[in-house]
Parts: sequence; structure tokens; C-alpha cells
Amino acid sequence: MLIGALVLGLANAIVRPLLMLLSCPLVILTLGLFTLVINGVIFYFVLKWLPGWHVPGYWPAFWGALVMSVISWIVSVIIRDVSAERQRYSP
Repeated sequence: MLIGALVLGLANAIVRPLLMLLSCPLVILTLGLFTLVINGVIFYFVLKWLPGWHVPGYWPAFWGALVMSVISWIVSVIIRDVSAERQRYSP
């Protein structure tokens, strides 16, 4: 699991910005929804490449990437740095 998380994190850090740059017109045209497709593609190919992981197709990878994005957003909202916001709004 840790190796899968590490490889997926590296792919999101290295490959995702390149794909976002190359598909910038599509991202703008779809108002950012094409980002979900990019996340699904990265999720699919990274997990297909790793031994011991099985992704039955693109759509399960798309939904897995969507669930992972939602969980990541929820966790970041819960553990955000509140002290920086307090300093910004204090007199």
C-alpha cells in the first residue's frame, strides 16, 4: 500500500502538472472538469503499472480518483492551519 501511495504521489507531483499544461485549453473549455479525466488517467496507468494492483477499466479508475480527491479535500479542510488565518484577521 505504501509503495502504491508513493508512486501515485510522485505521478501526481511530476506527471499531472505536465498533463495540465498540455491540456490547458480543454481544462479552460470544460471549466476545470477535464481535471477529473486527468486524475482518472493517472490513477489508471499508475495502478495498472504496479504489480499486485488490478484496475478493471478506466471508469473504476475514474471513480477511484474522484473518491480519493474528495477524501483528500475533506482531510485538508479538517487539518488546515488555523493559526495563519487567525494572524491574518487579528488587529
